[in-house]
Amino acid sequence: MKKLLLVAALFYSSLLFAQKQPLPFWDAIQKFKTADSSSFPAAGQILFIGSSSFTFWKDVADYFPKHKIINRGFGGSKLVDLIRYRYEVIYPYQPKQIIVYCGENDFVGPDSITANIVTERFKTLFRLIRSKYPATPLAYVSMKPSPSRQRFLEEYKEANSKIALFLKSQKNTAFIDVYSKMLKPDGSPMDDIFLKDKLHMNVKGYKIWQQAMQPYLKK
Repeated sequence: MKKLLLVAALFYSSLLFAQKQPLPFWDAIQKFKTADSSSFPAAGQILFIGSSSFTFWKDVADYFPKHKIINRGFGGSKLVDLIRYRYEVIYPYQPKQIIVYCGENDFVGPDSITANIVTERFKTLFRLIRSKYPATPLAYVSMKPSPSRQRFLEEYKEANSKIALFLKSQKNTAFIDVYSKMLKPDGSPMDDIFLKDKLHMNVKGYKIWQQAMQPYLKK
């Protein structure tokens, strides 16, 4: 009996400990909620959602001065995280357009993730967005050729192709190719458009994105 009570006590204490652990990116989401509570963004803006390439684009408004943008990128996020936090970073804002950059991080980690899995994750996110915003224009920015993730580049290309093909079958969507625009003539990633980590972009990299994205942003 004493052993059973001890096992039960250990089980419940571990359960309570697990419940106290925040979900991934909880702090980033709370910062968004705090910002919204003090000054909620007006409806009808362009909503950027995704990972650190959007998070680090602090001056994105300077690149697109004719557009009002809500930036809800949070660094390190995967498509599953956008799905998890859709009620916090997508659903509240009544955007006139949604721009997604996510998927690159999905391949990183202990699990064996394929282009097919990432494509299915994107489809799940897309359908959840459509359940809330059935006609809102949506554009997906392709995964970029980050030099620090050379081992994943073939998977990125395959996933980009599959997501582009899927979006062709959907209304009010666009696929924005930045991958090919960030390559040298020999097909390798440009050397001078990334920070020292060879993952995040410098100003030259974001200028490439600006030129690629500008024609797709809704006025």
